[in-house]
Amino acid sequence: MARKPKNKFSPATVAVIGLGRFGSAVAHSLLRMGHDVLAIDCEEKRIQACAAELPHVLQADTTDIDTLRQIGLADFQRVVVGIGSDVEASILTVMGLTDLEIPQIWAKAIDKTHGRILERVGAHNVVYPEERMGNRVARLVTGKMIDHIEFDEDFSIIKTKAPEALVGSLLGIVDTMSKFGVAVIGVKPQDGPFRHITEDIVVQAHDLLIVAGSNDKCEAFAALE
Repeated sequence: MARKPKNKFSPATVAVIGLGRFGSAVAHSLLRMGHDVLAIDCEEKRIQACAAELPHVLQADTTDIDTLRQIGLADFQRVVVGIGSDVEASILTVMGLTDLEIPQIWAKAIDKTHGRILERVGAHNVVYPEERMGNRVARLVTGKMIDHIEFDEDFSIIKTKAPEALVGSLLGIVDTMSKFGVAVIGVKPQDGPFRHITEDIVVQAHDLLIVAGSNDKCEAFAALE
């Protein structure tokens, strides 16, 4: 069993279980954002790899609910389960956290079946990082988008070059939703910062646009000449 951490963590501390590529990325991002993080993994080599960069790391087998209690996770409000390769360990860890009545359990899934099981045993939010990244890369490789973020099964925000059809237009006047089925929500001039849309913005040939809409409409807009 793991030893209970010596530090007394605040309710705002986030526990991240599983320090593979996904889990360690989440832990480091949380730390950069100013959050306190308790990072946990069952493998000593991963703990050692993160010990110099993360302030609180702990080696433990989180598939055992008694270990979760001993660590003190019952007092945590938010836990991220980043275990991916060991599906059984992922499921058992989420089950244990559910029994501890953790208010927010985020869990990584490697596929839809894994994700459905995680939801059934108590995960409040299931993420599919490999699938999302695969879809994102596919859209960028095959289209003219510069960046793409999918928020739902059929809603995205993209960054793309201003199409010729809009060059010279006042974005505050053009109804892009009626004309193209998307909303232009921001613009970045070639030599300036991003701006929210105002009536006085005239689209220039080298502007970048931030566009929101359905996946198909966003792809069609990005493909405009």
